[in-house]
Amino acid sequence: MSFGGAESNVAIAAARLGSEVAWIGRLGDDAIGNRIRRTLRAEQVQLHASIDADAPTALMVKDRPRPGHSRVTYYRHGFAGSRITPADVPSDVVASADVLHVTGISLALSDSSAETILNAVRLARERGVTVSFDVNHRSKLWSAETAAPRYRELVALSDIVFAGDDEAAMIVGESSPLEQARALQALGPTQVLIKRGEHGASGVHGELELEVPAYRVDVVDTVGAGDAFAAGYLVELTRGGTLEQRMLTAAACGACACRADGDWESQPSWGDVRGLVEGSGDAVLR
Repeated sequence: MSFGGAESNVAIAAARLGSEVAWIGRLGDDAIGNRIRRTLRAEQVQLHASIDADAPTALMVKDRPRPGHSRVTYYRHGFAGSRITPADVPSDVVASADVLHVTGISLALSDSSAETILNAVRLARERGVTVSFDVNHRSKLWSAETAAPRYRELVALSDIVFAGDDEAAMIVGESSPLEQARALQALGPTQVLIKRGEHGASGVHGELELEVPAYRVDVVDTVGAGDAFAAGYLVELTRGGTLEQRMLTAAACGACACRADGDWESQPSWGDVRGLVEGSGDAVLR
C-alpha cells in the first residue's frame, strides 16, 4: 500500500531534488493518515498537518489494465482533506516561502477547501511569494463548465500556471499549445507551461517562447508525471535557471516518474535528472 496526491507528489519530488519543502493539509486520525505523515517526514518534507478525529483520510485505488496505462478510483466522501479551513494554514510558513504551489483539485473538494486555497494565495501575493497553480482538472469532482470560471480566477492570481492542453482548452479554448499559453498569460501569470505528455511541453515566460520534446523512457506508470514536471520546473526556477533549463529539467523529471509504479516512488534525484538532461537533444527557442 502506498499513497499519492498532486500536492504531496510535488512536495516529495522537490525534496528529492534538494529543495526545502513544506506540505500543508488536513488528515484523518487513522492508519492511512499516519502512514502519509511518516512517509512525508521520511522524504524530508516539513509537515504542517491538522489532524481530524471526525473524518477519515481519503482512499485511492489504482490498477493498471495494460502496461503504461493506469486507472484510478477515489473514495473521498466526507474525508478530512475536504474539511480544511484557513485556520489550518500557518501564515508564517506561506509568508516565508519562495513559492506557494496549489492545484485545482483543492478548489473542487469543498467550499472550505476552495476558500483555504484562495486565502493562502492572496496571503502569498501580499508577501511577495511566487504563486504556482497546476490546473489538475478532475472530471469526477466537477464538470468543465463549473470548473472553468474558478480556474480563471486562480490563473489571474498566479505567477506560474501549469496545464495540460486539454485543460487549457477548458479555460481559453482550442488552439496551438503556444497560443494557449499566450492566452492564459493574458489572464495574469508571467509564466505558463502546457504539458503535452509524450509530445513534450510548450512554455512562455514574458516574451520568450519555448518548446521541448519528451524524453524517451520505458513507461510503466504515468500517474504523477505531471506533478514531477511541475516540481522540476519550480526547483530549477528557485536555482535561477533559464526558461530552457527549467523546462528541460521539468521534462526529465516527468519522464523519470514514468519508469516505475507509484505516484512518487520513482521521482528522481538531482543526479538522475542531470544525467538525462545532459544527454538530451535541443529545445526549440522562439
